[in-house]
Amino acid sequence: MKSAASPLKSPVHRLSKTTYGFALALVASVVSVNVHSQTFYPAPASETPESWFASGQAELQRALQRTQNTRRAKNIILFVGDGMGISTVTAARIFAGQLQGSAGEENFLSFEQFPAVALSKTYNTNQQTSDSAGTATAIMAGIKTRAGVIGVNQHADRANCQSSLGTEVPSLMQQAAERGLATGFVTTTRVTHATPAATYAHSPERDWENDSALPEEALQHGCKDIAQQLIEFSYGNGINVALGGGIEQFLPESKTDPVTGGSGLRKDERDLTLEWTDRYNNSAFIWNKEQLGAVNVDNTQHLLGLFSRSQMDYAYDRNTDSTQPDLPSMTETAIRLLQAQSGDSGFFLMVEAGRIDHAHHAGNAFRALDDTRELSDAVLAAIELTNEQDTLIIVTADHSHSLTIGGYSTRGNPILGAVVGNNNHGHANEQRSVARDSLPYTTLGYRDGPGFAVNAGGDVRYTIPGAPGRHDLSDVDPTHPDFHQEALVPLQSEGHAGEDVAIYARGPWSHLFHSTHEQHFIYHVMRHAYGW
Repeated sequence: MKSAASPLKSPVHRLSKTTYGFALALVASVVSVNVHSQTFYPAPASETPESWFASGQAELQRALQRTQNTRRAKNIILFVGDGMGISTVTAARIFAGQLQGSAGEENFLSFEQFPAVALSKTYNTNQQTSDSAGTATAIMAGIKTRAGVIGVNQHADRANCQSSLGTEVPSLMQQAAERGLATGFVTTTRVTHATPAATYAHSPERDWENDSALPEEALQHGCKDIAQQLIEFSYGNGINVALGGGIEQFLPESKTDPVTGGSGLRKDERDLTLEWTDRYNNSAFIWNKEQLGAVNVDNTQHLLGLFSRSQMDYAYDRNTDSTQPDLPSMTETAIRLLQAQSGDSGFFLMVEAGRIDHAHHAGNAFRALDDTRELSDAVLAAIELTNEQDTLIIVTADHSHSLTIGGYSTRGNPILGAVVGNNNHGHANEQRSVARDSLPYTTLGYRDGPGFAVNAGGDVRYTIPGAPGRHDLSDVDPTHPDFHQEALVPLQSEGHAGEDVAIYARGPWSHLFHSTHEQHFIYHVMRHAYGW
């Protein structure tokens, strides 16, 4: 059911692959053939002093008309942009606007006009700068815990099975299933990766994704690998939908997967994909986007989709020939299936754009921003399929990254481009700005990581022969998808950042997000919204 009177005034429209390719060419064309000089999209003619004042007054009136929705939430959809810090949201907003042919700064991502916005403190109990396992557990289980552990409290030592016994904490999805709600999750990572695993698993080590990763100590004390825990989820009527990557975690070494033909990783010779279909009536296992499009949501009660050997591709790399579905398509199918199977009980769904984080780790802002754009499209799909009166939608991040935005660029400068500033009269210069070393520099950069790389040979999307420090970008196009931003501190992988991240919400009890909150507060709002 579509939401009535959506408050979104200028949502990001979902782009077809053809339109998307044209839009990327448009962004690239902002940089002229001579990369020493750039041209800019002019500020819209409609922007006048009077229009700025009027828009401020209009926003004030909308704020004054806000009311609090205190109905019980029938459904909750939690979106997690893994690594989607505030700088990532800002840059992605501009990036998405420029894809649509605008200056970009005035754009909004779909969730940025949600009526409730707050901040989340992301530290772990043992780390100032957090990881995804501990933060996902905080969001899903309502307590802070250590980095690297999933679904257990802070008394468990990481990678020690015996210490974790008795420290398990129930997740919101487990509790929802026990209460008769339909449940599921969608991710662009492996379905056994830290964030999705926190919805269903308990493990003192996030890397215990299949049985071959379990050490002898874990086997002796009865710890189960994360893939096995997904298949053996015993709460309520089980998991109704699980979509993402990582088929290698579910197949034995003696069997090849239908996605790539590679061998599985399991040493116990269990084929967990067959166990899924054997475990549930009216169940299905799928592995490509054509099969996803053919799913009959009315007759399928339990759907497992594993669309890649490991992580799914970045959004930009899922071209028309790809067998992998996009995040909005997976989100749509998940919502329709949960709606069909939940009846009056309602549902819980977690959707993760997990590869934002991986692109940042690689130092590749282009793919991080583009996967954020895709998350915005997935949120828009959820808005279109649900009713704001009975569905709480939350969009947040588990942690931030060290991406920075700076350089005093002129209005409309390509967000991925080199900085071009304004002259003393406030008008755009004709040449790129240069630093004290006489070299140009980009608007976006990283505090740490592998550093500069572009067209470096091999698969630069994943294996980056980066070079930290300053480099001469005079003849380099930094808007190229394979450009990797410069980094100050040389690290093999760019790291997480420790500042707060945003929480955006709409629907029942969304107004409870109102301040700077501890991250585990998100769980307690969701639980309250359900009326438990």
